[in-house]
Amino acid sequence: MAQIESHDDGGGKKVRSKKNSTTVDMAPLVDLGFLLITFFMFAATSIKPNVMNLNMPPKIDKLDPTDKPEIKLNNSISILIGKDNKLFWHQQDQAGLNGGTLNETDYSKIRDVITAAQGRADKDKFTVIIKPMDDATYDNLVTILDEMEITKSTRYGIVPVAPFEQKVFDEKVGK
Repeated sequence: MAQIESHDDGGGKKVRSKKNSTTVDMAPLVDLGFLLITFFMFAATSIKPNVMNLNMPPKIDKLDPTDKPEIKLNNSISILIGKDNKLFWHQQDQAGLNGGTLNETDYSKIRDVITAAQGRADKDKFTVIIKPMDDATYDNLVTILDEMEITKSTRYGIVPVAPFEQKVFDEKVGK
């Protein structure tokens, strides 16, 4: 601590010497400095950004029209993300999709739906098609992408909702 020396001349008056020296103990200040440095080092290393890996397909310059992949309905599942945390899924084409084949589920059961569809499909060809509606939230899309990681579904795509799916969805929801 800082100390100031003063002298009493005995008569009640304090007489200060002309050259008083103040001494400051630097140990607490150095301790405080090291504590702050240590705190900021731990705070900076413990805060890691949460990053989700999103692998994009390679860019292809020209498509060969004879090289069309074989698509079977049991090798894919389409998940429609609606508003108010609603999910719908189907494994149908345009002709087979109707209000009865568009199944509604929620986020607690979608993992079981994906796992069951994986079990029915060829392991190397199973694809999840994620289709967020216009009023779906970003949080709901991230939740579905998390489910892709959990279920180890490595082949998935995010595409817009087809008009025939939008029509069946509107009929089912009652817009």
